[in-house]
Amino acid sequence: MEIEADRIERTAFILKTIAHPVRLKIIELLRDRERMTVGELCEALNCEQSLTSHHLSNMKLKGILSSKREGKNMYYSLKEKDVTNILDCLKNCGCNMG
Repeated sequence: MEIEADRIERTAFILKTIAHPVRLKIIELLRDRERMTVGELCEALNCEQSLTSHHLSNMKLKGILSSKREGKNMYYSLKEKDVTNILDCLKNCGCNMG
């Protein structure tokens, strides 16, 4: 019973962490491109760097993303790759409004 409660808590934690349009788009971009810099993400998202960095930091802190510095660039990638299954499930469940 306790294991089930832990799993539910972890699921809720992940859902709360990704529940923002910019964060969902970041996950989709990193699924498709595997790793990207902040600048590349800003351009793809059409967002300011401060907003993009805020979302990246939040998801990294909560274990969804990882980062690696190479020279002057910081590359972000999905650490919790299975989170893309959530997006796939939502796309395929017929519950989308559009």
